[in-house]
Formats: sequence, structure tokens, C-alpha cells
Amino acid sequence: MKVIISGGGSGGHIFPAIAIANAIKARHADAQILFVGADGRMEMEKVPAAGYEIKGLPIAGLQRQLTVRNIIKNLQLPFKVLRSRCKVRRIIRDFNPDIVVGVGGFASEPTLKVASSMGYITLLQEQNSYAGLTNKTLAKSAAAICVAYDGMERFFPKEKIVYTGNPVRADIEQMNFSREEGCAHFAIRVDEPVMLSVGGSLGARSINQMILKNLHLFKDNGVQLIWQTGKWMYKEAVQAVEEAGMGQWVKVHQFISRMDMAYAAADVVISRAGAIAISELCLVGKPIVLIPSPNVAEDHQTKNAMALVSKGAALMVRDAECATKGIPQAMELLKDKTRAEQMSQNLRSMASPHAADKIVDQIDKLLNLKC
Repeated sequence: MKVIISGGGSGGHIFPAIAIANAIKARHADAQILFVGADGRMEMEKVPAAGYEIKGLPIAGLQRQLTVRNIIKNLQLPFKVLRSRCKVRRIIRDFNPDIVVGVGGFASEPTLKVASSMGYITLLQEQNSYAGLTNKTLAKSAAAICVAYDGMERFFPKEKIVYTGNPVRADIEQMNFSREEGCAHFAIRVDEPVMLSVGGSLGARSINQMILKNLHLFKDNGVQLIWQTGKWMYKEAVQAVEEAGMGQWVKVHQFISRMDMAYAAADVVISRAGAIAISELCLVGKPIVLIPSPNVAEDHQTKNAMALVSKGAALMVRDAECATKGIPQAMELLKDKTRAEQMSQNLRSMASPHAADKIVDQIDKLLNLKC
């Protein structure tokens, strides 16, 4: 069995892709899996670290902020697409996969477009509640589309849709650590409440700025913070915490590799509303304040967040208002135990465990494999 998995750009695409690959290998030990990603992006590091081979394409995304530099990048984009399609055609011809799986991200468009044109079976994994233009286009030739939200027939042919949920990291799905173990891992006190702030694997500037402006609130309210800053603001955050004398209350991390421990320790979570973050939070059932990123296609993170808010499973603060409302909302949630517990129950009712296995079920079905 030979499978190409394509996509990436952020942890929200990479971790599900790796989860699918791991599920394939668990069921088909002799399977050959090749990843196709974008040169210079996060997947070129994370995928080999997970034990898989990856080929890079010279592809990039459309820049939505119209600066002179970004306009130049956008003018170069058609040439990058053509080069990527030429390169991926050679990759596919040489590897000759049984199926090509797209998980979203820059590389998935040229990979699945070319694979379909060459007559290969393709499968899409749409993570968000609002499908992007790329997947809507690729859906026309896909054999199946695995989704994580109801109502996706608005975007895709109903007969191709399979509800699987979003694959998450195995350590999150199998999480069985106590709060005490989580607190010990991060060297924080178990007898005081813990807030976790994650802005996605690449960080979120507005969330980081929100925390920088409100550092005093943690000591004032007796609340500890585990803070994932991402690469770009890590040094600034460490310096600010040291200068404010807040090291006892705020623990700064560039990237949290043990998110299972972080979720175990947390009493409430502040997060972007990426699809995979939401899927993880539904599984762990921790009360959340979602701050959707405004810099995404079709404002899909707001739509993801509203899917939870409408069911009483999350609070949402708009990015433009997070500096003044984000931390206070999370503090209120820590104090309101009844509301927090109800939110946890509502979140768990929306969880979709074993999503990666369900996607492999579809791959086997398309390839007519019997296990």
C-alpha cells in the first residue's frame, strides 16, 4: 500500500496528517507513506521528526495584506504554482501511489490537482466548518471528503461526504494524566488555578500582546499561566515576565511539545479557533475562551468558534477586543464553576474520537482492502 499525504503550513494541518499516517502504519505495517509539503514551512521539520519522508514544493500562499512586498510575492505566485505542479508530477510518477490524501495547506492544491489529472484516487480531509476555495475546487474530483462538522453539504457533494471528525495527536486522544501530574511537569502549584494560553503552533501576536498588557492580573487574581508564545515573541515575553517579577505566576514556552500535560494542568484555556485546536479541546473537555484569527480565508476561525458557542461549549472574544476582554472573560470562567462544568460537558459531547482510524477506514474502502 502506497500513500501520498499532502499539506501543511501550520500544526493545524501537520499534526492531523501525521495522525493519519500513524493510523495507516498501525493497520498496514508494510505501507509506504510519502509526504509532500511546502519548502521552508513547518512540515519540512516536523514530518521527518515523526519518522516520515517528505518532498518539498516551491509553493506559497496568497498574501492578503496588500503591502508592496506582498504584491510582489502575489505576482510571483502563478510561477510558483506552475513549478510546483511540474515537480509534483514527477514525484507522483516516481512514487506511483495507490491514493493521494490532502489535508489542507499550500502544497495540497498542486498535489491533488495533478494527482487527479493523472487518474489517481484522491481523498480530502476538510478540518473546518467553512470549506475554503481550494478544497471546494478539489472536491469535484475527490473520491471521498472526510469532514468534522455537520452541514458540509453546503460546500461538497453530499454523496462524497463522510463524517469522521478531525484527527488529533495520539498523546491527546489517549491522555490520562491527572491535573497534579500536569502541574508537576510545568513546575507550577497544584493548589492555585491554572490558565493555558496557546496561539497555535506559530503563535498569535494579538493574544501575546493581550497577555503582555495584563501580566499584573495573574498575580492580582492568584492565577498561574502556562503561555505558549510561538517563535516570534518568545524572547520579548521572557524579558517582560522577568522585568515584572512574574516568574512565579507566568511560565513562558516558545512551543509546548507536551500538550497532553498542558491540558491536564489547565483549568481554563485561551486559544485560537483553528479546527484541530478545537477538536483537541473537545476531547479533553477544558473550558475555553476562543479568540479567532482575523487573518484566515473566509474568516473560517470565527465560523469554527460559533459552531461551539451556539451549543454552549465555548466563549468567544473577537480579536480586535481581546486586549480588554480576553483575560477578564477567562478569569470569570475560572470563578464560575457551574458554567465551566457545563461547558466541559458540552465540549465532550461534541468530541469525535478515533478520527484517524475512521479516515483509514475510508482509504481501505476506496482501495477495496479487507483487514
